[in-house]
Amino acid sequence: MDTLGISFLGGPRPQRGVGVVAPFDFALDRELWRWIPDEVSLHLTRTPYVPVEVSLDLARLVSEHATLVDAVRTLTAITPEVVAYACTSGSFVGGIAGEQAMCAAMTGAGAVPSVTTSGALLEALTELGVRRVALVTPYTVSVTRALEDYVAEAGVMVTGCAYMGLTRHIWKVPYRQVVDMAHRAARGRADALFISCTNLPTYDVIPQLEAELRIPVISANQVTMWAALRRLGTRAVGPYQLLIDTAARSGPVLPQVPELPDEEQQEGWT
Repeated sequence: MDTLGISFLGGPRPQRGVGVVAPFDFALDRELWRWIPDEVSLHLTRTPYVPVEVSLDLARLVSEHATLVDAVRTLTAITPEVVAYACTSGSFVGGIAGEQAMCAAMTGAGAVPSVTTSGALLEALTELGVRRVALVTPYTVSVTRALEDYVAEAGVMVTGCAYMGLTRHIWKVPYRQVVDMAHRAARGRADALFISCTNLPTYDVIPQLEAELRIPVISANQVTMWAALRRLGTRAVGPYQLLIDTAARSGPVLPQVPELPDEEQQEGWT
């Protein structure tokens, strides 16, 4: 006789797996989990450590095909149904063709569909019908410009951009700073705001910013999980986020706001 009643539970629920390849300095595992429904598990692995600060050089190092292939192969024993590369700069540094080649390399290594953060960004912009986007990044100006070029290559106009100039410890940025930068970036007319970098905390600020700015607000971790779960035929979860809640997409748009003259622009945003 089973006095605890465990025999009536039927064992653990079946789980569907999402494999995640993240850069060695990724610190927001818990944030990724917040978008995941109960029947899905995340299986994370990281790229090897390299002594380089956040930069275009680091983006290239952590996105080399050999590095990605090795990382994906470490996940094959647990048979995920999709693999996601959770790094924005690492997946936009080679442009659209480079991002597509990364997906092909990962799919070849794991024999499962693959997505990247930057590929998921373009997918989300298409899903939301965005032609004009504002950007927030924690990066230096050179990395930020590379993101602008990537978005422009996809035919999307950048209407404003705020950047923080950081090269390390991005996961320590407080929500208040993210919100302030978002308001700076969205001063022009934009169809949506994108907050870049999977190491930048964003989960709790998305509903607030969407209410304040009255446009969709999407973030690197959000679009990565949204796109990966889409491959599974399921949905990300989260409180009132326009990307993942189609019923919430009928709200008003942000009114036209005059842009600041050049002399009033501050260092750290364009």
